Amino acid sequence: MTPDNLTVAVIWGRLAAICEEIAEALQHTAFSDQVREGGDYSTAVFDVDARLLAQANRSPAHLGAMPGVVKHMIEYYPPETLKPRDLIIMNDPYIGSGHLPDVFAMSPVFAAETLVGFVCCSVHVTDIGGSTPGSQGVVGVTDLMQEGLLILPTLLYRDGEANQEVLRLIESNVRVPELVLGDISAQRAALHVGAFKMGELYEKHGEKLVSAAAEIFIDRSEQAVRAELAAIPNGSYSFEEYLDDMGPETEPVLMAVTVTIEDDSITYDFSGSAKQVAASINCTLTYTAAYCYWATKAITTGDSIPQNEGQLRPITVTATPGTFFNPVRPAPVGGRALLNQRIVELIFGALGPAFPERVSAGSGQWVNPIFGGTDPDSGRRFIFYDYATSGVGARLTKDGIDSVSPIVSVENIPIEAQEAKNPILVERFELITDSGGAGRTRGGLAVRKDIRMLVGNVNLSNLTDRHRFPVYGLDGGMPGTLGATILNPDTEVEEKLQSKGNYNLRENDVVSFVCSGSGGFGSPLERDQELVYEDVREGKVSVEAAREFYKVELDEE
Repeated sequence: MTPDNLTVAVIWGRLAAICEEIAEALQHTAFSDQVREGGDYSTAVFDVDARLLAQANRSPAHLGAMPGVVKHMIEYYPPETLKPRDLIIMNDPYIGSGHLPDVFAMSPVFAAETLVGFVCCSVHVTDIGGSTPGSQGVVGVTDLMQEGLLILPTLLYRDGEANQEVLRLIESNVRVPELVLGDISAQRAALHVGAFKMGELYEKHGEKLVSAAAEIFIDRSEQAVRAELAAIPNGSYSFEEYLDDMGPETEPVLMAVTVTIEDDSITYDFSGSAKQVAASINCTLTYTAAYCYWATKAITTGDSIPQNEGQLRPITVTATPGTFFNPVRPAPVGGRALLNQRIVELIFGALGPAFPERVSAGSGQWVNPIFGGTDPDSGRRFIFYDYATSGVGARLTKDGIDSVSPIVSVENIPIEAQEAKNPILVERFELITDSGGAGRTRGGLAVRKDIRMLVGNVNLSNLTDRHRFPVYGLDGGMPGTLGATILNPDTEVEEKLQSKGNYNLRENDVVSFVCSGSGGFGSPLERDQELVYEDVREGKVSVEAAREFYKVELDEE
């Protein structure tokens, strides 16, 4: 059976739409701010052979890991044992999750009584236990077992009926069970929607026709990526950078990649990086590969090629076991979220000199602090999970974008939602003048966010970087500004905090999170003076910086 192009397009479009329907159902029924407001979740659909058919436009970390996750799940629960409305969950980083707070869920899809595929989703839960609230503390964590509850693939619902023993086990091991179990319940509801919609598609068109269409669009995606890669000259390109450290008074961590393009394939080798470290900041190979998939998509044709199994075939990702980007169990990995952007920046740094039109300069490092404590008014524990995104690095012909993540789909969580649910007050949230690196095109601006504690005895686990090594510019572009975390800024007791430290905060303490700025592209002396004037008028560039970096004379008016 060979479907025509229109039929292939209709089936592909419906599968992509189902992924978005699952996503909408998940976001609208989730309990936590980071899922409902911030979008820290992902969805995808698979055929009966566990091949990726389509994904929603959500987090690359989750999406890149899902193909491996689904395959591991059906190793534990063979397809012939599954029933409608079953739900399997897992969060093991060494078989796909990335870190313990990312809980993946999968359900089978039946058309009539025939198994035809699978639907999958992931959420970043608010807490999964461990030594710090939010389960992402870096310092003092030397073993995966210290990070929280580890769940191998586990059948949580059988034919729609909950396994209460497993739910009680989760409830008793997390700090805010109503949020965690609420998000898992939202996963179940969303996958129920997805399984029903996908089953309808197979019943309408027939399994043979849908499978034939899938073969075509998977092959076409592969061919499109290979054609793009074949247009790039063969060669190997290397780059290295340093993570500031892995906690207070520790040395920088070397991160290195060699990108090799050979005919119509691409290989990413991270073997030159440091050995795995004794802190919760290592990065599993699955997570590393997820952002290599994203980078390949970025340097080819982006979203014009349907995202499915075919896109992944030309890509090889490797790193020596026991190194920073391929740690060996039980190395801890809770803070690995910090590295998503850094993986892409390593790749862009390697390819930038040879293919400047396909990459951006380095982007400002976001911050991801987590606060935990007890609200004395209600007596309830709270976990305030926050992130503030910095900016996107400058591109060959365009300025960077202010306060937008370059590689993940999460959004800044509305302050009103944060203050309504947590005993905190956000006193400042603003763009930082002059934080974007100067260049022919300017780097995106960073943000500053100041948060006051309205209660005492609050634990803060900080997660950010670029306090020591600034973001790079390309082709003569200036680096972005350094980041900082400051306790009680502009007071006599002002104190600089470590980018990955754990701290106990008192009532009325203010923590100021300053993101690092993004890199510029090209010489600042080549920038159009009218653009400099506009930047100064909008407060993005100061008069002093205009004079110093762009050599443009302005008066205060």
